[in-house]
Amino acid sequence: MKNSIYIVALSFILFSCKEAKTNEPTPKEDGQITVTKEQFQSSGMEIASPVEHDFDVTVKASGKIDVPPQNRAKVTTFIGGYVKSTRLLVGDKVTKGQPLLTLENTEFLDIQKDYLEVAEQIKYLKSEYERQKTLYDEKITSQKNYLKAESEYRVARAMQQSLKAKLVMLNINPSSVEKGKLTSIITIFSPISGDIVVMNANVGMLMSPSDVILEIVDTKHLHLELAVFEKDILKVKIGKKIKFKVPEATEEEFNAEVHLVGKSIEGNDRTINVHGHLDDAIKQKLFTGMFVEAGIIVDSKKGLAIPMEALITENNKNFVLLLDNEKNGFSFKKTSVSIGEKSGEFVEILPNKGIDASSKILTKGVFDLVN
Repeated sequence: MKNSIYIVALSFILFSCKEAKTNEPTPKEDGQITVTKEQFQSSGMEIASPVEHDFDVTVKASGKIDVPPQNRAKVTTFIGGYVKSTRLLVGDKVTKGQPLLTLENTEFLDIQKDYLEVAEQIKYLKSEYERQKTLYDEKITSQKNYLKAESEYRVARAMQQSLKAKLVMLNINPSSVEKGKLTSIITIFSPISGDIVVMNANVGMLMSPSDVILEIVDTKHLHLELAVFEKDILKVKIGKKIKFKVPEATEEEFNAEVHLVGKSIEGNDRTINVHGHLDDAIKQKLFTGMFVEAGIIVDSKKGLAIPMEALITENNKNFVLLLDNEKNGFSFKKTSVSIGEKSGEFVEILPNKGIDASSKILTKGVFDLVN
């Protein structure tokens, strides 16, 4: 009795496996894939011929999101000092002239003291120079005394101007120093408006003149910096449209326009720089330094097109499933194709001996047959 049960169960399993197997596409040794009518319908497959479609002719380029040099500022200090205070973080927005941080150093006091001393001396030296000049003009004193007084006055005045320029660079008011108001603390102000993208300062940190304290970028002036190969550059003109993606961040496609084309070939890659302007609406979505892949639209053409989902890509080669016959279901042959331009959900099929406008190609359900 038990043996009979085992035989019935085994028969049921074998029958089920056989039935399941018949529900799968049947590949043949010659690269053909056969699908029954039931499989074709249940999987929602569709067959269609290539259609004529408008394609943009593009020049491929790559590059990054950047800003012009005048819209990027690296803030440094003329004379080093210890960070006394700062409240800023990366991402904060600042305006031109806004205080960024304060630095403290006794050397600031030394410069102010020297300036004050020279400012006091110059009053006497100027008076002495004018006196000696009068005496010399009246033939009362020697030319030597006159020239000595003139030299001492001019040297002191040059020293005063030099020290005054240093005070201005340190954002210290010379008039306050002349009134005896000296300080060991200076304030560093923002040279441009923008966003802080680098912040290297902490309270108590010693900043030297070679250190970049922070970096500011004005993101209102974001643009594309693209590298175009020498062989393509003559096709690129000012005003041409650009479509680009940021592959590491999003699949969204953005628009730009060629604004400037470089006039010299750079580097071993033999590329020319192309500067592109962005639509204002997308600037808030992008960041400086982002890598981009772009296509510069240089022309348009018509070509045979198939949906992107009909294309099979394996080992950098492209194929389609070409209908071979419909005798016992549907029989498809995996056929190699060369592709051209892409436009939205369509891809161009270049002229091929085996495929033309009358060819029947599987356009839906391809994924189910090749995976």
